[in-house]
Order: sequence, then C-alpha cells, then structure tokens
Amino acid sequence: MTRRKLVIGNKNYSTWSLRGWLVAKRAGQPFEEELIPLHQPGSSEQKSQHSQAGLVPILYDGDQRIWDTLAIAEYLHEQHPEARLWPEDEEKRAVARAVTCQMHSGFLALRSNMPMNIRHRAPSVGRGPGVLEDIAQMTALWREMRSQYGSGGDFLFGEWCIADAFYTPPAFRFQTYEIPLEGEAAAYAESLLAMPEVREWAEAGIAEPWSIEQYDL
Repeated sequence: MTRRKLVIGNKNYSTWSLRGWLVAKRAGQPFEEELIPLHQPGSSEQKSQHSQAGLVPILYDGDQRIWDTLAIAEYLHEQHPEARLWPEDEEKRAVARAVTCQMHSGFLALRSNMPMNIRHRAPSVGRGPGVLEDIAQMTALWREMRSQYGSGGDFLFGEWCIADAFYTPPAFRFQTYEIPLEGEAAAYAESLLAMPEVREWAEAGIAEPWSIEQYDL
C-alpha cells in the first residue's frame, strides 16, 4: 500500500483536483486516489473530514497533510527535484511561478461563467461579462510565454512544468465552449489535451456516473 494519497473531486468538473493530480502524476511516485463526488448528499461532510477549508484536493504523504493545489505542487517539487516540476533555469522558474499564481488567483470571469465540463459541448454558453477579456488576456499570455521561453518543447516553458498543469483546465474549457484559438495558443492547448495523463483523466471524467445540475450545460 502506498503511503501517499490524493483526495480529489469529480474528474469531469473539478479543475483544482485536475491540477493537483497532474502534478502528482508527473512527480513520478505512486499514490492512492480517493474521489469525493461533489454536490452530492454528504459531500461537504466528507470533505470536512480531510480539511477545515472543505476543499479538494488534499494530499496525504505519510503523516503530512497538505491542502491547496499550489501548496501541493510546491511540496511535490521539493520532495522530488529529480522530476523537474519547475524549470531548472532561474529566470524561467521565476516567471513560471508568476504565471501559475496568475491562474491561481485570476481569470475569475472565465472561471465563473465557463465551468469545466469535459463531456459536454456548449458553443453558445458562458459569454458573460469579462469572459472574452479573460480569454484574450490568457491566450496573449500563452503566446508571450511560448515566444520568450518555449523553445525546445510544446509547453509554456519548453518542457512541461507546474504552470502547464494550472492551464490545463482552461484548455478543456476552450474545448467545451468551442472557443476559437489560433497559432501558438491553439498549438499549446492541443499539446495539453494530447498528454497521456490528461487523456486518462478525461476518459475517467466522461465515464463518471455523477451529474452536477448547475454545471451541466
């Protein structure tokens, strides 16, 4: 039995669970999954058993418990430097952390109006106030990072890193809501969704039996 466990929400809907799960997978060490179906009877009680914040994901590593996706990512980086979860280059690493924090705390209009729903397509939904501005800002950021730091690989900083985990849910959102992307932004989104780990997550999410009414489009 592994000593590490990651508590997550529904794979079809839970963006922060996806981010934490991807980083855990890329860390290269086995871990057990515990999935709590969200917005179901007893869901809040189940989550509160793991974290006072009542949020997922939560990482258990032996006696250590870490909540919040960014904290989990930093912890796994420190535990597994060989996995190169952040870029080795100092400048790239600093910028990668900045764009990761930007996703962690920003793009609220996009996140509020276009919830992740992998198994649905809704091309005419979600264009609320500020959404198109968020999309324009995010895709401009993708192009800038790819242009300045992305040589030698398919991701924002060339090789995959934690920043790419944080921008994978928007790639699913752009697919669900059929947001047209061009050039570097389109290529980057395609690279994210083509990753074996991301395809594994998506297939599991599509197969889930649970439905959250307010997120089904």
